[in-house]
Amino acid sequence: MTKYPQRVAVLGASDKLDRYSYKAVRLLKQHGHTVIPVHPALSEVDGTPVAPSLAHLSEPIDTLSLYLNPTRSSVLIDEIVALKPGRVIFNPGTESPKLANALEEHNIPHEDACTLVLLKTQQF
Repeated sequence: MTKYPQRVAVLGASDKLDRYSYKAVRLLKQHGHTVIPVHPALSEVDGTPVAPSLAHLSEPIDTLSLYLNPTRSSVLIDEIVALKPGRVIFNPGTESPKLANALEEHNIPHEDACTLVLLKTQQF
């Protein structure tokens, strides 16, 4: 659990209000974190500019909150490892043994959790 504002990338961000990734962007902002939604086809999510890919992120990322299924994230393993986030959160349905192994090989902490629950229970 951290007590400082983090830079959080939300990979698989959506501009659809009913999606958990959209809700995560909003709740992260409400908790004072700097949020960078990542999606190749969107320009903004909840008024926040979107990065088209992880490669476009130039500043360090404390947490990468993952909202892509394992098939989609598997092609991004090299980009995720190159980003060197402080940790990766596998939200429900995004768990990927292949990505988890790559993260472990590069000493990048990860956890199977729900960003929304972590925020609401002050465990983020």
